[in-house]
Amino acid sequence: MVNEDPNQQDHDGTPSQTSALQEHPNFSVHPSVSMHPSVSAHPSVSIHPSVSAHPSVSIHPSVSVYPSISAHPSTLAQPSGLIQPSSSGPEDLSVIKVSKRRWAVVLVFSCYSMCNAFQWIQYGSINNIFMNFYGVSAFAIDWLSMCYMLTYIPLLLPVAWLLEKFGLRTIALTGSALNCLGAWVKLGSLKPHLFPVTVLGQVICSVAQVFILGMPSRIASVWFGANEVSTACSIAVFGNQLGIAIGFLVPPVLVPNVKDQDKLAYHISIMFYIIAGVATLLFILVIIVFKEKPKHPPSRAQSLSYALASTDASYLSSIIRLFKNLNFVLLVITYGLNAGAFYALSTLLTRMVIFHYPGEEVNAGRIGLTIVLAGMLGAVISGIWLDRTKTYKETTLVVYIMTLVGMVVYTNTLNLGHLWVVFITAGAMGFFMTGYLPLGFEFAVELTYPESEGMSSGLLNVSAQVFGIIFTISQGQIIDNYGTMPGNIFLCVFLTLGAVLTAFIKADLRRQDANKEIPETKPQDGEEEEDSKSSKAPTTVQEEHF
Repeated sequence: MVNEDPNQQDHDGTPSQTSALQEHPNFSVHPSVSMHPSVSAHPSVSIHPSVSAHPSVSIHPSVSVYPSISAHPSTLAQPSGLIQPSSSGPEDLSVIKVSKRRWAVVLVFSCYSMCNAFQWIQYGSINNIFMNFYGVSAFAIDWLSMCYMLTYIPLLLPVAWLLEKFGLRTIALTGSALNCLGAWVKLGSLKPHLFPVTVLGQVICSVAQVFILGMPSRIASVWFGANEVSTACSIAVFGNQLGIAIGFLVPPVLVPNVKDQDKLAYHISIMFYIIAGVATLLFILVIIVFKEKPKHPPSRAQSLSYALASTDASYLSSIIRLFKNLNFVLLVITYGLNAGAFYALSTLLTRMVIFHYPGEEVNAGRIGLTIVLAGMLGAVISGIWLDRTKTYKETTLVVYIMTLVGMVVYTNTLNLGHLWVVFITAGAMGFFMTGYLPLGFEFAVELTYPESEGMSSGLLNVSAQVFGIIFTISQGQIIDNYGTMPGNIFLCVFLTLGAVLTAFIKADLRRQDANKEIPETKPQDGEEEEDSKSSKAPTTVQEEHF
């Protein structure tokens, strides 16, 4: 029930218009939201504590809150619409404070993302060895990588819905459990005629990937402060890139190219047992470490997002709003072109290197490792740079242009006959190409706030998977028929297109605006802020007198 205290007076002697709703501990409103002074709260109005508005609701500065009007849970915030308090929960929305657990959460996520990424590339990095063991074509082995891309496309929307409905912990448990299951299934494929079993295990791991790829920006937003989100997102993406790097390095070492099938099966089993054991350990750590969200929101933007959050709001309407956002649509295309080129290069790298340097499987893996390690360094530097400068558009454009330059240089040095040159040029290309990935995630969150981070990241990844499949198949066919140079030029053309489109994206930094526009209130007497990590969020509604 909404009640007013009849004894409460304003400084001018008139009765206060502030109802108990605005004193609700979990209720916060943008300072520009005003309450109509002529409307008094009817004592019979009852507001269910679980009713809340969708996180994608943006409140226009002119919105007036009418306490006497009851809103349906799915009602968007419009003038004369009632803003409902957020669902009751353990978090206190009146306090902005980061949790010490945040680093454990992002590191555990990064580790099981690493494990899943390793399983994606473990076949492609020793493509020829698995071809001989299972007696299948190169194209069949390529599909063990491409199934990751193909599976993601139809499963994105269901998994994104599950993320909104059940939250981070459920998605993390499901993703790590499927990753573990897929690793153990592969142990049943240690005979040449059991290729379908290894395909099944890889498909299970590819489903696990759908529960992983869209998580970095969501974890960063839910657990980290406004000046840490980009760094946290880059660390979360860092794990995936590290898994790819290890996937290039370790398989050629653990599985040498021997002719004896029994010895080869033994070496493959060692690799499969190690990854299954690691996946199991990480699943246990997820059970212990992962929580749904911290007790207090870590930023003002996240506090506002909680206050407006609703699981009942139209899911389809959120997708429609995203596709009406032209800047985001351009980012989806450009991100897909860049990430798709990276997926194609990763899948086909061993074939390209062996084409010019026969018998250099181990060095091909090391070149792949160099690309990804350089990219991981680029990702971390980019994340720190974004947190300090907030120059999302400029940084993204520069990194994209440098990715194109790196790809052109790599294309023209691959066939020179000097492996050390390939290491240098591939590393320079990787620094920018894979360093771009967390930039895209964070830029998308800025352009689409307060829409779901899982949905915006998921749509970026769908674009990446679609272009990855197209580029991998197309470049593979070009390499087989015309050589590596035309295949790499093919990617350069599309990276050029991506750089041009990136220049047309406007820097509409909505999350940054939300953090700037909501002022801090002074701490209570005796309260101190912890190194600017904790602050009081606004909890009162401004009154406007006519």
